[in-house]
Amino acid sequence: MSENKETKNSQAKIEANNRYFKKTYDKITVAVPKGQKEIITEHAQKHGESINAYINRAILNQMKTEEGQ
Repeated sequence: MSENKETKNSQAKIEANNRYFKKTYDKITVAVPKGQKEIITEHAQKHGESINAYINRAILNQMKTEEGQ
């Protein structure tokens, strides 16, 4: 296999991934104050998570907490 194929996805693969994402996930954009993204990223990485996983976990934990009140 050539190096180019190993490092780049084909256009068909990218389009298939995009279709899967659209079908499987809802997207939410979150705005945070300047500098906060870096703090969140570092905190998530310390816990072995992506920003997305960290935010999803934080939201679910908060929802559970609020339901228990």
